[in-house]
Amino acid sequence: MDYGDQFRGKKVVITGAAGIFGRWIAESFAKAGAKLCLSDIREEELKAMLQLPTLQQSEVWYHRTDLTDPRQIQQLAAEVAARWTAPDILINNAGVYQRQQLMDMSLEQWQASIGVNVTAPFLLTQLLAKQMIAEGIRGSIINISSGAAYTTQIGGGHYSVGKAALAMLTRAYALELAPYRIRVNSVIPGFAPGSEVSALSEEYVQNMIAQIPLGRTSGPDDAPQAILYLCSEAASFVTGSTLHVDGGKSAGTYRKPEK
Repeated sequence: MDYGDQFRGKKVVITGAAGIFGRWIAESFAKAGAKLCLSDIREEELKAMLQLPTLQQSEVWYHRTDLTDPRQIQQLAAEVAARWTAPDILINNAGVYQRQQLMDMSLEQWQASIGVNVTAPFLLTQLLAKQMIAEGIRGSIINISSGAAYTTQIGGGHYSVGKAALAMLTRAYALELAPYRIRVNSVIPGFAPGSEVSALSEEYVQNMIAQIPLGRTSGPDDAPQAILYLCSEAASFVTGSTLHVDGGKSAGTYRKPEK
């Protein structure tokens, strides 16, 4: 969809920017003419992103942020205020997943998971929404969720708890920020092999594809286009909603029909 100049000059903060979805989101906003603040704990990857041809067309800066540390989140918000006064758009994209059963999980591991997946979006949304309100900006906030918010598996319980909490956080903030015309929505992207921390076998990838009704993995334009829509004037009456961009996987259990 062509949004014209809707995003030209808009100031966008993206957490988890060094991951595959973060990069895709950043490139999509850059192509639309937005200014970008890229946040991630992986500084070298952030530096490399600045060299991407697509991003060199826009005003881009980065902030190395450990989202398990509230002080660093506050520092990120302070730098956003110093550079921009306030953002127009916040994309809470960062998330962590490490396969670990609840019965074997330490308190520190639990706190790290909930810290990145729930506490960081809570705090950063609060801080940046206050900046938007002070400047009269009718902003947009997008939380990147997961199908794990609705179902879980052994070893992924902590992640499911976090994403389920994020789903309700999206609705709660949507209600609280509606009087200021700040909209809060979430997007659930589909499976993308490059989003995993460790390499995946071809067998695993094909098994995942077999569970997706539309028969393919998520591509560079799928989730980002949904995000652009939700941040655009076309979605000015949409808040507190979740858009599933997962090829139908969240619709239910799927098995490819036999020929």
